[in-house]
Parts: sequence; C-alpha cells; structure tokens
Amino acid sequence: MESVKRVVKKYWKVYLVAVVIALVCDLIGTIKFDIGIGTLTILPMVFATIFAGLLGPDLLKLFDTKEAKLGGELVLVVLAPFMAKMGISAGANLAKLVAVGPALILQEFGNLGTILFSLPLALALGLKKEAIGACYSINRDSNLGLTTDIYGPDAAETKGTFAVYIVGSIIGTVFISILASVVASLNLLHPLALGMASGVGSGSMMSAAAGTLSTFYPDYAEDIMVLGSASDMLTGITGIYMGTFIGLPITRKLYAVLEPKFAKRKK
Repeated sequence: MESVKRVVKKYWKVYLVAVVIALVCDLIGTIKFDIGIGTLTILPMVFATIFAGLLGPDLLKLFDTKEAKLGGELVLVVLAPFMAKMGISAGANLAKLVAVGPALILQEFGNLGTILFSLPLALALGLKKEAIGACYSINRDSNLGLTTDIYGPDAAETKGTFAVYIVGSIIGTVFISILASVVASLNLLHPLALGMASGVGSGSMMSAAAGTLSTFYPDYAEDIMVLGSASDMLTGITGIYMGTFIGLPITRKLYAVLEPKFAKRKK
C-alpha cells in the first residue's frame, strides 16, 4: 500500500492529465465522416491517444520519459474493467457463443493469413529479420513479450514487433474503423461474421470495429459486440500459443525462402 502511495505521489501529474484528457474526449464524443467508400468512425480513445502523444517527451514535453513509460504500463490497468465488462456480456449470452463455437475457434487460423501478405511487403520495403517480428501476428502486449522472451530485447525481430506495436497503438483504431466501414458497405458477409472478425486481440481495435459495425447493423449491435468481445478474448488467450507454435515457425520458414529472392532482385 505504501509503495502505491509513493507512485501516486511521484507521478500525480500523469493521473491528473489522464482524467482531464478522458473528460475532454468524452465531451468530444464519437465523430463520423463519410469518406465515399464508407463511414470513418473516430472514437474518443483515438483523440485521447493523439492528445497524450502531443504531451509526451518528443513534442510538448509535459511528461518525461519515465512518466511516459508509466502511462504505457497503465494501459492494461484501465483496460481491465472494459475486458471484465466484455466477459460478463459474453457470459450472459453463452447460448449464442455455443451456437457459433466452431466458427469462433476456426477463425483464429485466419489471423495467420496475414503473414502471406505482410511478409513479402515487408521484404519488398527492405526489412530484414525485423520482418519476422513485425509480420507473424498483430503484435499486441502478449506478442511483444513473446518476441522479447525468445529473441531478446535488442534483437531485430523484437524491434520489428515493437514497431508494429507502436503503429497499431496510434493508428490501429482509425485503420480498423475504415476497414470495417468498407467491408460492411460491400454487404458480402453476415454481420455476425464481421463481429467475430473484430476480435483481433486488441480491446481498443475491437471496440472501434464493433462500434462502426453497430452503426451499419443496429439490429445486430448487441450480438456484434458479444461476438467481437468473445473473439477478442479467445485471440488473447490462444494468440500466444498460435504465435509460438504456428505463427513464428511459418514466418521464419517463409522468410528463409523469400528473403534471398528479394535480396537477389534488389541487387
């Protein structure tokens, strides 16, 4: 308890500014733009990320590096109530989850499909072993820990994972909102399938995608959120095993095959 008091007293500015940013972003609310190919939905959390980034040590310098690091560590703490709410919602709709159970499990293998697209692109852009860490998964907190544990904090693979982690934190919610709008506007897939696809392993991205889809399909809004949260939790639970035993080995093997060809072509 004393250690908690010392941390709060030392970093009071972080907590105070976090409350102010939360209040300001709540007043701004959700903003939607018609971009022709779909509707771009910007949630308050996107504004919060932008405002906090501006106040960091690289721009306005309201916070130093230690304070910025503490803010990053607190992300999991503030997401805990949100994930608990999602878990309660999923439990209350257990019958619906059982009905689509096989689909929820099998859709996890769809996350591996991105390796086939992202790795060649990363190699074409000139990345080397960084491409392995960048492309084997969506690279959220658990994946960053996995890559660090396997390769070490200074390895090229870990740098690739960390780079995608940062980019995803900044623009991931915006990107997935646009993607959800575009796919929903095509009207090719069932709303519940899109809801399951929202659970990519990131709570903020899931809520952004599910929120966007709910505006397209108001009659399925509750089911989309339930399936999205269940899928997100499954991805978080199974993602570490998927990355360890399937994602990383496939990416390493594909890298060994493709990298010499890209290097030769570049020369």
